Amino acid sequence: MPDDVRGALAAWEYSDSPSSANPSNTSQQPPRLSTDTWKDGSTATVVEPTFDEAVLRALCELDCGVPLLLDRIKQNMVSCREASVFFKKRALLEDEYGRAMQKVSKTSSEVYSMNDGKAGSFVAAWQKSMKIHESIAESRIRFAQRLNEMSEELAQLAKEVDKNRKQTKDLASRYERSLLDAEQSMEKAKNRFDMTGEELERILVAKEGESIKDTGLQHTVKGNPSGKRAIGKAVAKGGLLLKGKNPANIQRQEDDVRARMSTASDTFRKAVLDTQAMRQEYFNFQLPRILRALKECSDEIDLGMQYHFTRYAFLYESIILGEGSTLSPVGTEEGLKATMDSIDNRGDFKTYMQNYTVAFNSGSVGAGTISGRILRREGPWEEGFLPPLPSHMPQSSSHSSASASTSQIPDKGRPTFGVDLTEQMARDNVEIPLVLTKCCEAIERWGLRSQGIYRISGTVLKVAKLKERLDRDIDAVDLDSEEWTSDINNIAGVTKLWLRELPEPLLTHQLHNGFVDAAKIDNDRLRQIRLHERVNELPDPNYATLKYLMGHLYRISREEESNQMSISNLSIVFGPTLFGVPNGQTNGVGASSSGNMPASGMSDTTFQNRAIETILEHYTDIFVDESEAS
Repeated sequence: MPDDVRGALAAWEYSDSPSSANPSNTSQQPPRLSTDTWKDGSTATVVEPTFDEAVLRALCELDCGVPLLLDRIKQNMVSCREASVFFKKRALLEDEYGRAMQKVSKTSSEVYSMNDGKAGSFVAAWQKSMKIHESIAESRIRFAQRLNEMSEELAQLAKEVDKNRKQTKDLASRYERSLLDAEQSMEKAKNRFDMTGEELERILVAKEGESIKDTGLQHTVKGNPSGKRAIGKAVAKGGLLLKGKNPANIQRQEDDVRARMSTASDTFRKAVLDTQAMRQEYFNFQLPRILRALKECSDEIDLGMQYHFTRYAFLYESIILGEGSTLSPVGTEEGLKATMDSIDNRGDFKTYMQNYTVAFNSGSVGAGTISGRILRREGPWEEGFLPPLPSHMPQSSSHSSASASTSQIPDKGRPTFGVDLTEQMARDNVEIPLVLTKCCEAIERWGLRSQGIYRISGTVLKVAKLKERLDRDIDAVDLDSEEWTSDINNIAGVTKLWLRELPEPLLTHQLHNGFVDAAKIDNDRLRQIRLHERVNELPDPNYATLKYLMGHLYRISREEESNQMSISNLSIVFGPTLFGVPNGQTNGVGASSSGNMPASGMSDTTFQNRAIETILEHYTDIFVDESEAS
């Protein structure tokens, strides 16, 4: 090959190795912290990771970088859509559950209020438990709404990523096709250049052979018996082509081929330069940019799913913890179990019996009948006769010994339970009833920090036994003994029992409506003033007893952190106890036809509790300051 051809080929040598391509340099930034606020109002600190440049460089060095990322994004979209479908189905289940519970709670509450069911503490506990269920139902419905939002956001995320993936894929395909077309054009130019070079070589070899023949200069070659120079097939072919042609024709052909070779060389040069420029642009700029865009799509959907999964876990955990705190609030006694435990069946029955008797005697309800015969008490009943009551107490050795020990206490004829308050205090010549001071002092010594004091009922047998002993001889009962301090709730139960069995409630029937009307006042200051006025209107024995009892309960409320008995909890326990049942037809409202509590009785329970709560909250203003001023 002539030196000029070799030089042209060497001059246009190029390198097509993509390994030299480097992605565009970007500075490595530290992670950023941002606060994300969710639609439900909660906030979370989200770490925004920076782009991993090392991964981008590794992808640029791979021949399969683009299809690798395209397939990865397809996997991410499948996962994202599956998560969206799950959240959608879960939202449907939660919404159905929440709305069904909400409906059954409201329906049960409304239906019960229209029927002749139990009143008193039972109806209060029932309605409160329905409110708890409604609260849980509402939280489930809100949870379903959040799940629907997350499902829609994931579906939208998958849609947007799919759109970006297709656009980037089309862009990469266009660049690859352009580069492939350029390489093919360069290859064709190279082939034309090579063919022209071969043709020029044949002419030059043929021209050289013709000159030898014309001058008669024959060279013998060692080992060649014919004595002819072996010039190869190309020379032989050229000799045939140029056979019979004169040197002028050969020279013209040589000039023509050289001209065509120069044109092919320029075309080849331009194709090489264009291809090199395109390859440099693709591998150094376009490919890194395409790979970055695809990797960012993959990262976007990864982070989006992780964000929603974290949010889902947070919401799910919150809803479960929220239901737990609704069912059993920490630090209070307002949960479902406490609500159910607040049902006082004995007190409810006593109230029902009293109201039914009043309604029966007033003719508001029909007399009971058996076989059409009206049942009326006559004769000995008028004289105070009572039939013997059957005993259903279990016969055991412990009970026998308890009965024996009780019978050994002499009856001094000073009953305490069921005796008028004024009569007790005048008989015993005391300012405060002995049973109240004795029980309250024992509770403050041994049960001031006892959890649920006054709310948790004592043992029925123990309470009955202590009541009997106090009725026989109150001075002989030692409340500091192990028998009673082992369970302080028995002493608390006797205290409440004594208050309930007073012939007239501590706050009196006469002032009942005045206390209730004052409790209905919304203004806190005015409500305190009106209740203070009603307290001052109490008879002296009732006032002194109430002052002592409120002081005792105030001291218990100061230990709320230990005994879990707030002022509100104490007012719920002592509201019905201190007010009792309105006497006769209160405020012009008679008994219902079913014989239940008068219409004002059940509806006034809330205001009774509110009155006690206000008096306890302002105990020092109502009692202590007044006494000091006097």
